[in-house]
Amino acid sequence: MGKLIHIGFGNVVNTGKIVAIVSPDSAPIKRMVQKAKEEGRAIDATQGRKTKAVLIMENNQVVLSALLPETISNRAQTEGGDTDET
Repeated sequence: MGKLIHIGFGNVVNTGKIVAIVSPDSAPIKRMVQKAKEEGRAIDATQGRKTKAVLIMENNQVVLSALLPETISNRAQTEGGDTDET
């Protein structure tokens, strides 16, 4: 199993399974998230806050996070991946 990183509010993901971390602002990403929600492939880790990052996983699941893509990327690149949560 790969390293686990915090994606906000006590939620963690396996870095070895992440394919991409993208911003949810573009129309194609919005369509992808909507389709994943309809098919039950979306995991909402925002705790009711605004989605700021979409993590696309190896198994076609989509994880929504309230942290910025840059923050998640930095955590994935740091040793251990544990920095203070926001």
